Amino acid sequence: MELKNKVFAVTGGGNGIGREVVLELLRRGARVAAVDLNQSALTETASRAGAPVGALSLHTLNITDRAAVQTLPEDILKEHNQIDGLINVAGIIHRFVPLMELSIEEIERVMSVNFWGTVYMVKAFLPALLERPAASLVDVSSMGGLVPSPGQGAYGASKAAVKLFTETLYAELRDTNINVTVVFPGGVGTDILGNSGVTLDTSKLTLPNGKPPKTTSPQDAGRQIVDAVASESFRVLIGADARGVDRLGRLSPTRTIDMVADRVKALIG
Repeated sequence: MELKNKVFAVTGGGNGIGREVVLELLRRGARVAAVDLNQSALTETASRAGAPVGALSLHTLNITDRAAVQTLPEDILKEHNQIDGLINVAGIIHRFVPLMELSIEEIERVMSVNFWGTVYMVKAFLPALLERPAASLVDVSSMGGLVPSPGQGAYGASKAAVKLFTETLYAELRDTNINVTVVFPGGVGTDILGNSGVTLDTSKLTLPNGKPPKTTSPQDAGRQIVDAVASESFRVLIGADARGVDRLGRLSPTRTIDMVADRVKALIG
């Protein structure tokens, strides 16, 4: 897909991977409607972008607010006259505790942002995307949606739901103008803990050799997502950890679950 002069809506555009997707799209000549709950974070994205007038619009919005999401495409069309792509990046985690210790409210919060927020955005934007000669729809799942991670059960369930939801969209939209992409990031150096209101001593997480696991930079993750849009890739695994878990999980599911559980057990409160 040619990116220049195309218009993309990006959720989570105020920080982390979402911010880097916004910046990378702008560097490649696209126009962007950045969406985030945090207005000051969006302003920071804009200050880093230095984008030409009209190339970037900021939309402060809670993606769990279905009524607000339903009016968002109209707001973006007023700014940019078209919508060629939707990239759903926004997501949160929860406390690192077993499922039995999570409250229903905590589980609902994670599902509301990660799954229902994605569903609301997709449902709201599909009509506008279907009107374009070519369009892109990208949903960010997670390595945690491929193999369960103790302590992040509700998060993993929400991302697994995003995975199957997006794969279904791919199957249903194959004969349309919309290319569908599902993304599985592994560990990425973002502040998802702080943005989710979670505190955690990550120094406890080590590999068998005693070293901390390597993470992908947000800039590299954002670049890979934009590359996937340009190349119209269906499935993207970001990081050696995500690629390894995906491969081993298909070859030996039980072994992989045990391996992940052993590595993260020190984090569970």
